Amino acid sequence: MNIAHWLARRAQITPDSPALYLGEQLLSSYADLHTAAAQVANGLLGHGVLPGDRVALFMKNVPDYLIAEYATWYTGAAIVPINVKLHPKEAAWIIENAGAKLCFATPDLAETLSGTCSVVVIETGGAAWQTLMDTPALDAVTHREPDDLAWLFYTSGTTGRPKGVQMTHRMLMTMSDCYQSDCDLVGANDATLYSAPISHGAGIYNMMHMRAGARHVFPPSGGFDEAEVLDLAEHFGNAQMFMAPTMVQRLTRYAKAAGRNGEGLRTIIYAGGPMYSADIIEAVDHFGPVFAQIYGQGECPMGITVLPRDDVSDRSHPRWRERLGSVGRAQSVVEVRIADTDGRTLAPDEVGEILVRGDIVMNGYWNNPEATAKTLVDGWLWTGDMGAMDAEGYVTLKDRSRDMIISGGTNIYPREVEEALQEHDSVSEVAVLGRPHPEWGEEVVAFVVAPHGFNEAALDAHCLSRIARFKRPKAYFQIPELPKNNYGKVLKTSLREMLATSS
Repeated sequence: MNIAHWLARRAQITPDSPALYLGEQLLSSYADLHTAAAQVANGLLGHGVLPGDRVALFMKNVPDYLIAEYATWYTGAAIVPINVKLHPKEAAWIIENAGAKLCFATPDLAETLSGTCSVVVIETGGAAWQTLMDTPALDAVTHREPDDLAWLFYTSGTTGRPKGVQMTHRMLMTMSDCYQSDCDLVGANDATLYSAPISHGAGIYNMMHMRAGARHVFPPSGGFDEAEVLDLAEHFGNAQMFMAPTMVQRLTRYAKAAGRNGEGLRTIIYAGGPMYSADIIEAVDHFGPVFAQIYGQGECPMGITVLPRDDVSDRSHPRWRERLGSVGRAQSVVEVRIADTDGRTLAPDEVGEILVRGDIVMNGYWNNPEATAKTLVDGWLWTGDMGAMDAEGYVTLKDRSRDMIISGGTNIYPREVEEALQEHDSVSEVAVLGRPHPEWGEEVVAFVVAPHGFNEAALDAHCLSRIARFKRPKAYFQIPELPKNNYGKVLKTSLREMLATSS
């Protein structure tokens, strides 16, 4: 079954129910949304898009995003959402690697992408988009098998190039059902706010809201603005949204300073980075029991563990602090265990790698059998995250075995930044790692060996010409040589010690 049937069926059940909003302005009903998606879908067929093809979405948080997404699914093709914070060259690489037939882009991104991308780029709101919107509607949603590709999600890897996670229709449906049973029950009177990037967690949570006939609200700012979020939540009521921990922290600080209690907020799901206990305690104290935490990966989207609102807000259990410091227990549709390097399950409280299996786990990476074989072993997904599980099933993350940096809820892999810096003529060696940051969780710093001259401004400009702005180092440290072991491997533990002593 095609997950897009959920929109088509909702349009049959409650055609006049409000669907899309830009701020407080109603743009379309569910019948209107379905018709628009079916029209664009038929237009995509005219562009040669066939079932199984891929369509890229390089779009900011705008209502047209959901039209483009469901139109693609209506044709039987799969979407390739791309983080809008990426450099156009990085986006173009993803489009090429995915073999996308075409790409939808918002006006502010379309022009720069067109110069670096070999496929047709359709600017939403432009003439080509309007032609699609004027096409007669597709008669019916194209049938898909449960294990057919629906969403190709590119997540960075330690090789420096992103890997395409193959999300199937079955995975997205399973994830949506699990949200209802483990996280929050969605109803037609709810409103989901898209303040976090829709290409990631915020967008992947649209489907259960679509099935329930909830309201989809896009902030006019197109992003996260604390006052705007509180205003919209108060206006609509029953507001649900996804946030990175840094967003929760910022919202709490703003609300306390502004004397606002978060009226209208119902549920905030937080994930994507470390949440410090002091921050979530402060947030719950101010807003009440509206928070729940999930732990997932692109390879198992939003679906490994959950710390429900009752656990997040509980202060009576003798071990409530330990529970609050965890990422919760296994979600209903998966098995989770902690294993040593040989795959043997460890005893409670022992630290090892977190493994997960179930219908929500990917079936592999796009055109990358080597990475697939390393990550999926005997049906188990090896997450690369280190953690421990207590006797009650609560999982606590201990470290990230792949050295990933999480800044503001966004994943940054050091190798990508290192490769960019290594291309500069003055750099002979470089090592990149994360440094704790009070607001963003972590920030990128670089240790550089530059024997023939060190120019921080030149390195910064060099990075900006090759990688996204948020990935560039926020600080550079010139050192005569990188610390290494006997095998020539860079000792990042030594670099972290240097950071700790210098702060």
